[in-house]
Amino acid sequence: MGRSPVSLSRLKLGKLKVVRRQLLQRYEHQPFVSCLAGLYGCQWRRYQRAKAQPGECCCSRLECGSFALLIVTFFLTLIFLYFWSEAQNDYNDFDWFNFGNLGFWFPWSVVLLVVAAALFTYIALLLVLAVGLLSEGQRLYLHWSHKIGILVTLTFSISATAVLSDLWSKEWTTLLLSFQVTAPFLHLGGVSLMTLLSWPIALHFFRMNKRVRQVAILSLYLAVLFTLYLVPLGMYSPCIKEEGKLGPAPTLIGHRGAPMLAPENTQMSFEKAVEAGGEGLETDVTIRQAFLLTRDPFGTASSLDLDERDQVQNQTVPTLKEFLNLAAQHERLVIFDLRRPPRGHPYRDTWITRTLEVIHNESFINSSQVLWLPADQRSLVQELDPELQQTSGDHASIEELQEEHIVRLNLHYSYMSQEQIRKYASVNISTNLYVISQPWLYSLAWCAGVHSVTTNALHILKKLQRPLFLMTPDEYSLMWILTDIVSAFFITAIFVFHWWRERGLPFWSGSRQVNENGPYSKFRTEPSEVQGIRWNPLFFDGPSLSLDPMHVPPVHGFPVPI
Repeated sequence: MGRSPVSLSRLKLGKLKVVRRQLLQRYEHQPFVSCLAGLYGCQWRRYQRAKAQPGECCCSRLECGSFALLIVTFFLTLIFLYFWSEAQNDYNDFDWFNFGNLGFWFPWSVVLLVVAAALFTYIALLLVLAVGLLSEGQRLYLHWSHKIGILVTLTFSISATAVLSDLWSKEWTTLLLSFQVTAPFLHLGGVSLMTLLSWPIALHFFRMNKRVRQVAILSLYLAVLFTLYLVPLGMYSPCIKEEGKLGPAPTLIGHRGAPMLAPENTQMSFEKAVEAGGEGLETDVTIRQAFLLTRDPFGTASSLDLDERDQVQNQTVPTLKEFLNLAAQHERLVIFDLRRPPRGHPYRDTWITRTLEVIHNESFINSSQVLWLPADQRSLVQELDPELQQTSGDHASIEELQEEHIVRLNLHYSYMSQEQIRKYASVNISTNLYVISQPWLYSLAWCAGVHSVTTNALHILKKLQRPLFLMTPDEYSLMWILTDIVSAFFITAIFVFHWWRERGLPFWSGSRQVNENGPYSKFRTEPSEVQGIRWNPLFFDGPSLSLDPMHVPPVHGFPVPI
């Protein structure tokens, strides 16, 4: 029994409403694509853009090369930005180096960080735009100005990394040390990024019509993904330890006083270090010029009140006697680099004994408060004053250190090693690391069992109640295993979703259409089912479908894409 004319009309009307809704969805989606293409390639109008058919290459060879260069630049800029941001502990040394060469003071380290962050943000934005266009099935076209920007950024990243590596090769050691604190969070960020990338990768994987391309893209993606999943197996950090195994916080020694609070190597600076809770004072015993408020190496001069600013203008470098008496008054340890006077100086040959005279006869400090660092004539010094704490700046063997009666090591923080620190501590040799001013680096030294650190940031590190990063092995294992499991679940769900959605979509090979019988084929229209289709701009600023019984154009069946 056939359907009534009313039923057929309702059926046809329902199908046309579906068609109209799908086309309007595509039209309403165009502003988003226009924004992506406009920012990426200055293609703000639809006729300027080309859509990549499923299975086809996303761009020309030139644009493919530009996209590959964009990816390389992104990673190189990210590496440099991370490298320089983790080097903040040594920004003061970098600025002093430039001051010595240029003759004027300027915070070049901060400028370099800002430039690196700005360029990385620019490159990251371009990469996001490119991924967005690929997810929308658009062919890539990068504007020539962005191509120049990528080349400039790439040149900057490579040049800056090469120069800094040559001048400060130890900063790469700092980079490796930072992984002992940041690796768990970098792992979480990397896995999250790969999870987000699974959406466009799954979309293109199921739309590709060449098996070789499918295998290549999936293999590369899975290789990177599983590498990230397994990275925590090789991760080491002294801050991952059983509960109750953390030792006391390292004592703080003010590097030239408190240079972030007052001009370094001045009486005011040493007094500020004592007020901030420093348990030791470090200085350089030599003829040197005071560093006053005419320059602000740490950008903290604004923290001084008016009275302190006036006091700063009258500061001079104290004598060794004044320095020792200040430490004795507050019962603080002292450590100093003793520089031999130049030729022709009256104390050129007696500089060691003259220093001992000041300690013994001109100041009232106790010898046990002095960490004696100079290596010259150490045997003589040990014989004259055995109460001095013999301190060595050499990373020597235990046997050599014991022969020289060394009780403390004064090493650069790049030599930080929990194993070595424990080995020295087993024979009652404590370890002091210099110069540590960043909280993350101090936290790492704390976890490694360091006994004391020399710092520019007494007032900052003194506030830390515990290391910034501290986990038990079980907590860390739970963290990275749970992260991997959640990521694998979402990635699997995304691939399954795209497989389910794409299996019924039309795929094109040249001009021939295949897979026409999928679930979306129900939106095909036949000439016998359509009364009439026309554009109606009065109802919507775009394509609109409406019935017109007086107009019946020849309409061929067509699939409605989504």
